[in-house]
Amino acid sequence: MPDPLTQAVQQLLDAVRGYGSCVVAFSGGVDSAVVAQAAQVALGGRAVAATGIGPAVSADELATARKIAGEIGIRHVELATSEIDRPGYVANATDRCYHCKEALGRALGPVASAGGAVVVLGVNLDDLGEHRPGQRSAAERGARFPLVEAGFTKAMVRDASRHLGLRTADKPAAACLASRVPYGTPVTLGVLREVEEAEAGLKALGFGELRVRHYRDMARIEVPVDRMADLVAQRDAVVAAVRAAGYRYVTVDLEGLRSGNLNAALADLGTAVSS
Repeated sequence: MPDPLTQAVQQLLDAVRGYGSCVVAFSGGVDSAVVAQAAQVALGGRAVAATGIGPAVSADELATARKIAGEIGIRHVELATSEIDRPGYVANATDRCYHCKEALGRALGPVASAGGAVVVLGVNLDDLGEHRPGQRSAAERGARFPLVEAGFTKAMVRDASRHLGLRTADKPAAACLASRVPYGTPVTLGVLREVEEAEAGLKALGFGELRVRHYRDMARIEVPVDRMADLVAQRDAVVAAVRAAGYRYVTVDLEGLRSGNLNAALADLGTAVSS
């Protein structure tokens, strides 16, 4: 009898095969890479990976998406998105992600329609328990979540990534640049540029896993706790890199890197968001 992971992967392949053809919303992250690999195996030329290109997608993440799509062998297209033109997105209320996924859905729609394809997203079972307005937008547009249909948790997705030989198995969680901006602070091109440039400067210093949280003229740096000593050791270079991006004040969060911690305000409402 096949082991549970092999069975889960087979269920994923069966689910995707049942769509006939699909367009994978592809960020190059762990989840979307597993879905894209499954789509390529199950559907071959009837599958396409589509990456939305907007100002909140860093050049680094875009380059990674291109590379991973090439390694998978799936046809890859890049689509301009217009979320920055949506007032609801710029306002950056707690439903910002809904407006982002609306813009992505509008971009994916014509590609899917042209091939009679189903739009699929890399949403897993654990995601369903979090506050993710973008999922609601996708579901309203008829998108499918094959990882959910096949019963995948976050941990299972990483295991499947290793099973399938994908480089994303140990890829740190990533999120769009807008997730660095506290709710209520408008998301503008200037803000996103500052965040991207500050993070790029720190990555050039060797900090591959980090977040730069945006507080107007102050940047709050998050790195894993075990990298804090390295951050302090390179204090002058770190300060220079962040100031070069446009920030006046450079601070470090002593609690370390926590995915989604700008959503702590929502905890008082009994919700949690991952970003």
